[in-house]
Amino acid sequence: MARLVIRGALVADGTGAPMSEGDVEIDGDRIRSVGQVGDGGGPSLDATGLVLAPGFIDTHSHDDYAVALHPDMQFKIMGGVTTVVVGNCGIGAAPRRWNEFFVRMVHGDAELPEWKDFQDYFDYMDASPASVNVAALAGHGTIREGVAGRGPADPSPAQIGEMSSLVSKALEAGCVGVSTGLVYEPGRYATTEEIAQVASPVGETGGVYASHIRDEGDRLIEAVDEAIAIGQAACAPVVISHLKVAGNRNFGKVSDALARIDRAGPTVTADHYPYTAGSTGLAAVVDGGIRNTSPETVVIASTKDHPEWHGRSLADLADGLGVVPSEVGGVVLEAEPNATVVLHMMSEEDVRTAVARPDIMVGSDGVPTLDGTPHPRLYGTFARVIGRYGRDLGLLTIEQAVHKMTGRPAHVFGLADRGVIRPGAIADLVLFDPQEIVDLGTYEAPHRFPAGIHGVWVNGTRVVEQGTHNGARPGQVLKRSA
Repeated sequence: MARLVIRGALVADGTGAPMSEGDVEIDGDRIRSVGQVGDGGGPSLDATGLVLAPGFIDTHSHDDYAVALHPDMQFKIMGGVTTVVVGNCGIGAAPRRWNEFFVRMVHGDAELPEWKDFQDYFDYMDASPASVNVAALAGHGTIREGVAGRGPADPSPAQIGEMSSLVSKALEAGCVGVSTGLVYEPGRYATTEEIAQVASPVGETGGVYASHIRDEGDRLIEAVDEAIAIGQAACAPVVISHLKVAGNRNFGKVSDALARIDRAGPTVTADHYPYTAGSTGLAAVVDGGIRNTSPETVVIASTKDHPEWHGRSLADLADGLGVVPSEVGGVVLEAEPNATVVLHMMSEEDVRTAVARPDIMVGSDGVPTLDGTPHPRLYGTFARVIGRYGRDLGLLTIEQAVHKMTGRPAHVFGLADRGVIRPGAIADLVLFDPQEIVDLGTYEAPHRFPAGIHGVWVNGTRVVEQGTHNGARPGQVLKRSA
């Protein structure tokens, strides 16, 4: 890493303040100066007409193992993402043996390294860094499975104490909080009181409580209220994961949910993604964890042995398999127990409501099933917010879009010196053309990098140059600041 001056850029500093034209000097892994930088004889880059912003922070990723299996992380960094928050939806990175179902659903039979706890995981990532930074949440579901099993049995007080102790150890190792996935096994069996007890170390030592809430359809508001109550009981800030509402009869409730969040005060927030479809494992749909779907709206994203099913709806498969639509999910799941799906179930108006809020963060929720047809949000989430919803639809300014993807999440997750452009901050940066930036992936052809990204730097090292990944892997493990 050496000195570099990026000259004449439109600087969106991550705070939401108006952009101004100026120079940004990088020295090593940090920003040395911002404004008018003299000629010190070192290298410089002409960025006239381009926007320079802090690197995007993906607040809701499922890249826990992808950073080890695909350390170049092209599907994220080529879209300007410099930090991924892993461990969402109650599915933590450690210990892996407690999380085998999710690992195999996403990564199939790939050989994975072993780690016994989060300290091991962080040590591995420090020794074998990815191209992006990694911050981790401890997954309640993974911990619960290891202590009390995957089934519905209530854990004993001793087991709840053990789970809480494991959360404490994860936070001591450097996790930025704890997450739940209350539509998935085994998290769906946990009571409000259990979760508050297990999450209590977050309130004692710092971090956030991030939740895939118990219902994102008919009982959305009740589920938001539960998450807020858990945060209050645990004395922890709350992040509602991928805020949305599913099912035609529920369209419009995102506004009600945001009102609940606003009423709860500044310690409660949310993230969202800018698409009307979600994605998860088929098992969660078949067993009823994910509601408000139909065979026409569920599309196969990845399988182990049936690539010919990729991109086809369950209704379409029912005709070919000779079964009635109501039974096809079970038939497909029996053949492909680790199948993932894309779910078309939300309204565009609700998406726009969430996008337009500068204080609601952005998380891709992408599932890195690279051999199938994953949801295009894996690649295009951040460019889509700026290009489609900001520039083209006028729902928010570039400065607001950048803030909700940089400075805002850095503050919420306690990532010191990240998410802003100022002297002394870490040089995680993205350089983009405000007229060209846009997502290009589709549901039929998701494996496409966004347009308009000219450069990406991670910890002061350039990784993306004119639309090409140069092979650098300067990512670090990020731990919550006090």
